Amino acid sequence: MREEHTAYIEALRNAGVSVLELPSLTDFPDSVFVEDPALVFPQGAIELCPGAPSRQGEAAELSAALHTQFDRVLKLDEGHADGGDMLLTPKGLMIGLSNRTDKVGAEALQRQLTKLDVPSHLVTTPPGVLHFKSDCSLLDDNRIVSTQRLASSGVFDEFEVVVVPQGEEAAANALRVNDSVLVGRDYPRTLEMLDELGYQVVALPTTEIAKIDAGLSCMSLRWKKT
Repeated sequence: MREEHTAYIEALRNAGVSVLELPSLTDFPDSVFVEDPALVFPQGAIELCPGAPSRQGEAAELSAALHTQFDRVLKLDEGHADGGDMLLTPKGLMIGLSNRTDKVGAEALQRQLTKLDVPSHLVTTPPGVLHFKSDCSLLDDNRIVSTQRLASSGVFDEFEVVVVPQGEEAAANALRVNDSVLVGRDYPRTLEMLDELGYQVVALPTTEIAKIDAGLSCMSLRWKKT
């Protein structure tokens, strides 16, 4: 896992990203998946409340770092919401209802999003899937890579959808960073498919990450500074 995390940070930097590494939180072993306790935009951040009881102290630990990066930091004041259930697209933020993001939390998040002028709407995460973004990611302004089970729900009807091959569903949690698309190297057919579509694909080790239903988007919070 440490080796995969190191390779991930190197890939982000190679893609032109300035990376801020935070200290370890030994009391919160899932905190390496820093995307879940917060949601970030150029105009501000929102501290969330993860749905797993063991993770509900992570946002408070992250708060100080968020305040050093953003002039405006809001806080979810009701319910539960995980960042892994949020897919930001040019058409707005999709908030996936799941076992980790409940309707009370999703609607409370929508109220905070209006303060940042971010449009949003609620969608449904497939049964048995940990997070909405476990099954999808944004490749560019008009194209999404998705599992068949999520694509067939019609949630992406306004987009062009690329479906990952059967048996490589976890590859749908890819990560577009500037001109690079980071993808788990254990999914060769997806790597080939995205390469043929013209993307600059970077294959990364994700074997250990995948053992706990995590993916490449989970391990960072990403935004463009204004």
